[in-house]
Amino acid sequence: MRRRHMLTGMLFVAPWCLGFLIFTLYPMYDTLMMSFSRVRITGFGILREWVGIDNYRDIIVNDINFISALTDYLMELVLFVPLILIFSLIIAMLLNLPGKLRGMFRTIFFLPVIIASGPVLSLLLSEGALHLPGNAVIIDTLMGFGFLPMNVILRIIFLIESFTMILWHSGLQILIFLAALQKMDPALVEAAQIDGASRWVVFWRLTLVQLNPMIVINTLFTVVTLSIFSTNPILTKITTDMFDVLLGFGYASAITWIYFVILVVIIGIAVFITRRRPDKIYGG
Repeated sequence: MRRRHMLTGMLFVAPWCLGFLIFTLYPMYDTLMMSFSRVRITGFGILREWVGIDNYRDIIVNDINFISALTDYLMELVLFVPLILIFSLIIAMLLNLPGKLRGMFRTIFFLPVIIASGPVLSLLLSEGALHLPGNAVIIDTLMGFGFLPMNVILRIIFLIESFTMILWHSGLQILIFLAALQKMDPALVEAAQIDGASRWVVFWRLTLVQLNPMIVINTLFTVVTLSIFSTNPILTKITTDMFDVLLGFGYASAITWIYFVILVVIIGIAVFITRRRPDKIYGG
């Protein structure tokens, strides 16, 4: 019976393993080999000329556009990941409060995950969906305070215009935080309040500590989502170089593998930071 159960489990897992080998592992190997070659598509088929690490050296040393795209990508991660996590946690805590319209608001915040995709957002961005009407009026109003320099005003405008991006990527994170909040034991909060803990202390020392596993999951999910989103500047460059006559598939494959290594390092750093002991994270 034990062997039968094991074979049944292997049978259920087999389609995934087969699909991973055919559609993921083999393309990864083929792309790696292609990154060390100069690939040309001719009437006689695909021709590969081995060039060693020339593609990687050209990317790192000579390709200014790749460095610029990588810088923009890292800046997006540094800016959007914390904002998305904080916004998702705040909305989840609000939706966890008692109320008659909680189900409707949960649906509203999750709708972008269901009905839209990267190309849809790209079309919205191209139509100026992120730009606020009357930016000049807003800048003049903020400058009227007299103590805000122009660079601070421009950053404020950028954060306001980035709200659409933050809202678009927060649906699933909100649900994960909300599920974790609903599973928290109310008796722990009541006991802390009886002992004299304020709401801030309860949130900082109790709620965040119990949400730490969900913070790790949401951080990982947010980094991966932003990294594979269609508006990512590196993905745009890979697509452009792939069909460039002078560069081609070999050069684009080398960029892909450099990006893959960078992404693995970023994910490792993010998980290492968020999986530290709760008392080290929140000052307990």
